[in-house]
Amino acid sequence: MSFADLKKQSKLGSLTQKLVKEVEKMNNTGGSSDDRLWKLECDKSGNGYAVIRFLPAPDGEDLPFVKLYSHAFQGPGGWYIENSLTSLGQKDPVSEYNSLLWNNGTDAGKDAARKQKRKLTYISNIYVVKDPANPSNEGKVMLYKYGKKIFDKLTAAMQPEFEDEEAIDPFDFWQGANFKLKAKNVAGYRNYDSSEFAAQGALLDDDDAMEAIWKKENSLAEFTAPDQFKDYDALKKRLDYVLGNKGTPRFQDQETVEAEEDFRSSSRGVAPAVTSTPGDFNAEDIVSSSSSSGEEDDAMAYFAKLAEE
Repeated sequence: MSFADLKKQSKLGSLTQKLVKEVEKMNNTGGSSDDRLWKLECDKSGNGYAVIRFLPAPDGEDLPFVKLYSHAFQGPGGWYIENSLTSLGQKDPVSEYNSLLWNNGTDAGKDAARKQKRKLTYISNIYVVKDPANPSNEGKVMLYKYGKKIFDKLTAAMQPEFEDEEAIDPFDFWQGANFKLKAKNVAGYRNYDSSEFAAQGALLDDDDAMEAIWKKENSLAEFTAPDQFKDYDALKKRLDYVLGNKGTPRFQDQETVEAEEDFRSSSRGVAPAVTSTPGDFNAEDIVSSSSSSGEEDDAMAYFAKLAEE
């Protein structure tokens, strides 16, 4: 853009319009969202529909998904929003603390541990086949964060329950299948139970086109790289401060502040109180209490295992 063009835009007021749009975009996304991430957009009733294709592992990586644990809860000293070191197979201060709470023999201890339990997230590369709410996403390679409910459907496709069902690899270009993602509101929670795979078949008829898609995939390994996690001592210090332990110096870096703002934004500006249920933190895969027994069982098994170590 030349200086003359800049002056012309100033007279037209177009620069102001652009700035307003960008500010609105930042306010809606928390200001630091990853534009590689795709999200299903739902209407006011909580219903949403899209067709996506899970893609193979990126070049040089072994798996088509990455598994990440994190914590998001509020205490007397503020918010604790951090990746869990258990994602790397290491000890994590919140998991250790939750183990003590779970095994202290009280219902209050178990309730507190549930509210602070790990959130399980999977991340995969996807090809957006159909996105009615945002048609501009169609034909793009993007990252998709999803929870246990969606992952269970992927697992069920690979390991069908009945003999007359053929196993498919949902991440395969040729033998996989498009995934019809359907969201609806059930008892105030987002539910994905109606989601299903379409007929098995190649994503495209052109191998060269699929190779081009493959080469556009994003690295998944970066999400579990060491620089994505704070060390044990830093996490412990932050946890102590959030729990309101006396004598703990304040520990809240800029990254933590931004994470809290993003969390508030994704919760439509309403931060859950200390007494909120674990489901409030599963923004991508919230399930009702009547259908979350699997996640609760996972939490029980996890805390019991920690107690035995």
